[in-house]
Amino acid sequence: MCLKSIPKAFVRPLNLSPRAMSCLKYQPPVNREMRTLDRSFFVSKLPLCVVKFPEPKNISAFAKEFKDSILRVPRIPHVVKLDQTVENKSAKGKTLACDNGIVSKGVLLNSSMTSTEEARAQLSPEALQFLETNNAEILPYEYVLDYDFWKAEEILRAVLPEEYLDEIPTGFTVTGHIAHLNLRQEFKPFASLIGQVILDKNNKIETVVDKVSSIATKFRTFPMEVIAGRGGDLVVEQKESNCTFRFDFSKVYWNSRLHTEHERLVKQYFQPGQVVCDVFAGVGPFAIPAGKKEVIVLANDLNPDSFKYLQENIEMNKVSTLVKPFNLDGAQFISDSITLLQQWRESNDGKLQVPLRISHHDRKRQKKQDAKEAPKFKELQIPFEINHFVMNLPDSSITFLDRFVGLYKGTSIKTLPWIHLHCFEKYGIDEEPPMEELYHRVHSRIATSLHTDKQALAFDNLRFHLVRKVSPTKPMFCVSFQLPEQVAFADST
Repeated sequence: MCLKSIPKAFVRPLNLSPRAMSCLKYQPPVNREMRTLDRSFFVSKLPLCVVKFPEPKNISAFAKEFKDSILRVPRIPHVVKLDQTVENKSAKGKTLACDNGIVSKGVLLNSSMTSTEEARAQLSPEALQFLETNNAEILPYEYVLDYDFWKAEEILRAVLPEEYLDEIPTGFTVTGHIAHLNLRQEFKPFASLIGQVILDKNNKIETVVDKVSSIATKFRTFPMEVIAGRGGDLVVEQKESNCTFRFDFSKVYWNSRLHTEHERLVKQYFQPGQVVCDVFAGVGPFAIPAGKKEVIVLANDLNPDSFKYLQENIEMNKVSTLVKPFNLDGAQFISDSITLLQQWRESNDGKLQVPLRISHHDRKRQKKQDAKEAPKFKELQIPFEINHFVMNLPDSSITFLDRFVGLYKGTSIKTLPWIHLHCFEKYGIDEEPPMEELYHRVHSRIATSLHTDKQALAFDNLRFHLVRKVSPTKPMFCVSFQLPEQVAFADST
C-alpha cells in the first residue's frame, strides 16, 4: 500500500523503524471517521516486479534457488497469472477444441524491488545469470489489495478509535446462521459497522445480533438487536450431537458453548432404558440426544416458546416415543415427577414400542437375501424409578432443591436418583479462592437448600465438574450426587 494514496486526515503520525514501516504496506488504509462501511475505501496498489519465464518449469526452480528474492507475504501468492495467449486457431479464427488458452505465469519479487531498475540492482549476479540463461523478463507489476484481502480484525483496527484498539470486538458465538456479540458500551455506536465486517468475513453467517442489555427475562433470554444481515429471520437450525434443533434465537435460551457439557452428561451418566427428568429442558439439548440413546426422558420447560420448539424438535429428531414434553414450573415438575412417570407407564401398559434402527447396509443385505421383513420395533420396559434429574438453570437451580425433601416419602422405591445440578459460584474480584474452596461453598449451599447437614450429604459423595468460566470470577459447575435417603424420605417442609 502506498502511503501517498491515503488522505492525510486519516493517517496518524508514526515514528517507526524502516522494518515496521515496511509492514504498513500490508495494512489497510485508515479512516477513523467511518461509521458506515465503505468497502471501496480499502483498496491499495502495491508496485512490484514480476519475472516472466517462457518455460513455466523455471518458475519453481528460480523460487527454490533464490528464495530470498521472492515475495513472501501471507495471503499474497508469489506466483501470479500474467497475460493469456491463444494459439493454434482454425482458419476461421476459432480456438480448436483440442487446444486451450495458455495462461502464462510469473513469480513476484521481493517488495523492496518496486521497479525493474531496482530489481536488477538488488538481484544477485547468480539470479541475473539464471534469468538470462532462461530468457526471462523482469516486468513491472501492480498487485491490488482490496477489502476482501484483509481480515475482520485488520479492517476494524483501521476504523475504530485508537483508544479502543487494545480490545477489538471480533469474538462472537455462532448459532445456526446467527453470530451473537456482546458489545461493551463503548462499542455500541459502531455496532452496525462491526456487524457488517463480521458478516462479510464469515461466509456461513447471515445475521449478526448484539445483546442490548444484560437484563434477562425469567426465561433466560436477553433483548437483542440485529446489527447486520437478515433482520426478520431469527429462527435457526443448529446441529449438535447428531441432532437438529430448530428455535427462535430471540425467544429461547441456547448456548452453543455448552455443547460438550450436553454430550458429557448423556455419554457419562445416561444409560439406555433409564429414566431422566430434565427439569429445565429448553429446546432439548440434553433430552433429545438422550432419547436417541434410547433413554426415557420426561422433558420440561416453563417457557412456552421453548416448549413449542421442544415439541417440534422431538418430532423432527424422531424420538417422540422416548421423550415426553411438559410445560410446567420447574418446582411443580419435580414434585409431580413420580406421578408423571407412573401416568406414562399406565398409559402405555408399562412398555414402549421403540423403532429399530437398521443400517442401510443391513437393509440392502435383507433385500438381496429375499428374507422375511425384519421387525421394525422392539419393546422397551418403562422403569418404575427415575434414575437422573438434570437441573440446568445455573442462576437459581439450587433454590429448587427443597422440592426433593420428602419426595419419596411413602413410596417403596429403593434406588434413589442422581441429581446433576448446574450452578454458578461467583466470588469477589479481590478474592483468589482455590477451586477446593469453591467446591465447599457450593456444598454448603446445596446442603442448606436440601434442609440437611453435611454428614447426610457428605462432601466426598459430590462430583464436581467445571463446565466453563462465564467471567474470571464466575465459574459454572455441574455437581452430580445421589439424593440422600435422609432427604428423600424426610417429612416434607
